[in-house]
Amino acid sequence: MMRYVLIYHQNHPDGQPVRARYCNTFFCRLRGFTFRRRLAPGEALLLVQPRQNRLDAGIHMLGVLTDLAVFWINDHGDVVDLCLARRWQPIIIPRRPARYVLEMAPDRLPEFRIGDRVSIEEISLD
Repeated sequence: MMRYVLIYHQNHPDGQPVRARYCNTFFCRLRGFTFRRRLAPGEALLLVQPRQNRLDAGIHMLGVLTDLAVFWINDHGDVVDLCLARRWQPIIIPRRPARYVLEMAPDRLPEFRIGDRVSIEEISLD
């Protein structure tokens, strides 16, 4: 069963929350957006690591056929790094420890800045 979350931008509370697929298993994180040519409008993934650190929060873009906006978020909900991840880039490791990796379409990169705070809430798709 797929799980989804809403990610609320605390610095812009009037904005629309990001709806993301919740990926906390090894295979879900490994697959990510691999072999996808494009993302649907509003499509996002939240990759959840077992613990907060730099290496576990690293991503690869091998087999990813589109660029992505990537945001690293720590246990406190702070955006600690971000980048435009280019397709086929072998590895990208955040500059600061993170537990969550939010991946979205590249045009959404301006929506967050380092130091912004988010909150994550699981939603039911009944």
